[in-house]
Amino acid sequence: MCPKNASYYGNRAATLMMLGRFREALGDAQQSVRLDDSFVRGHLREGKCHLSLGNAMAACRSFQRALELDHKNAQAQQEFKNANAVIEYEKIAETDFEKRDFRKVVFCMDRALEFAPACHRFKILKAECLAMLGRYPEAQSVASDILRMDSTNADALYVRGLCLYYEDCIEKAVQFFVQALRMAPDHEKACVACRNAKALKAKKEDGNKAFKEGNYKLAYELYTEALGIDPNNIKTNAKLYCNRGTVNSKLRKLDDAIEDCTSAVKLDDTYIKAYLRRAQCYMDTEQYEEAVRDYEKVYQTEKTKEHKQLLKNAQMELKKSQRKDYYKILGVDKNASEDEIKKAYRKRALMHHPDRHSGASAEVQKEEEKKFKEVGEAFTILSDPKKKTRYDSGQDLDEEGMNMGDFDANNIFKAFFGGPGGFSFEASGPGNFFFQFG
Repeated sequence: MCPKNASYYGNRAATLMMLGRFREALGDAQQSVRLDDSFVRGHLREGKCHLSLGNAMAACRSFQRALELDHKNAQAQQEFKNANAVIEYEKIAETDFEKRDFRKVVFCMDRALEFAPACHRFKILKAECLAMLGRYPEAQSVASDILRMDSTNADALYVRGLCLYYEDCIEKAVQFFVQALRMAPDHEKACVACRNAKALKAKKEDGNKAFKEGNYKLAYELYTEALGIDPNNIKTNAKLYCNRGTVNSKLRKLDDAIEDCTSAVKLDDTYIKAYLRRAQCYMDTEQYEEAVRDYEKVYQTEKTKEHKQLLKNAQMELKKSQRKDYYKILGVDKNASEDEIKKAYRKRALMHHPDRHSGASAEVQKEEEKKFKEVGEAFTILSDPKKKTRYDSGQDLDEEGMNMGDFDANNIFKAFFGGPGGFSFEASGPGNFFFQFG
């Protein structure tokens, strides 16, 4: 009825702004000032729409024009300050993104969105940084909100894919990256992410195949190559480190396996499989305290019967390791036969017998006497099936009258070598001895 009335366009712009339809409102506000360049409220509404949509520079121009028409206008003065604040937040965010200070970028975008609530660009940047910080549900929520309004938004599709990619849902992530590239073929970030996701998936699958086929050397190489693709993919890399640790354990490179599992739990401290793998490697290298610590962590997280038994076994081995290692004292393997134990005792007992070291210093004599006693103690336990069984099972030997302080190493020695006449050490030259038995 009256298409040339600036006020009507201005009023409709105000109504659309109240409905949150800022892009439509901007068109009406711009039409109002085209019809009447002296329409202050028209310029204010145009500036407010620009600012809400994240175009702070254009907003500044509109507010400046309003101030030219009415230099005392308090709203124009405040909105001009707000627009300049948004410009500053943008600059800081851009610098901090390059520095990978994603928390600060999120902070800046939150402040900017207070003045620019309809700016998809700010929301996308915030969502991308949330994804980089591992806050995937928040990032997904922001991207999903945008896609509900604009299902073809390539940036939002990219962020959805990025979250899935970092959560190790690589196949689904690729689908979103491909969709983003359909919407915007020159979307550089989606292109790089898609390429990395495909390469990571292929290398990981090839590594798994090589491992299953028993080709551990090739599996190690493939997992290593996969780890070099994208250092930002924490969850997938944690799995790759654990997989490579498993390969190293198969190759009996246990220290390397422990190092890989440690790298895995540094990336993901909830990764139970990595703790279990590392704990087993600690057990295999007799680092029982470390194994107990890892099994305790696992059992606290997942209280299963299996994890409880693993913890119990590690605690038993730790207890056993803190006692004297009688096998090591005799220099025999834990699976040594009765004859091997006897031969070992004969050799060690003669080596450390006090008479053999009668001409040595008092300090040496004391040390050799101690070793002689330990050898006798070890033989007493390992040559007795009942005591050996209790020792191997980690039970206390002082129970049931097995107090190890009650035996005499000399009596054991005499009983072993036999004969009432005993034996003597006689020198045949400096530092040389031979045995004479009665």
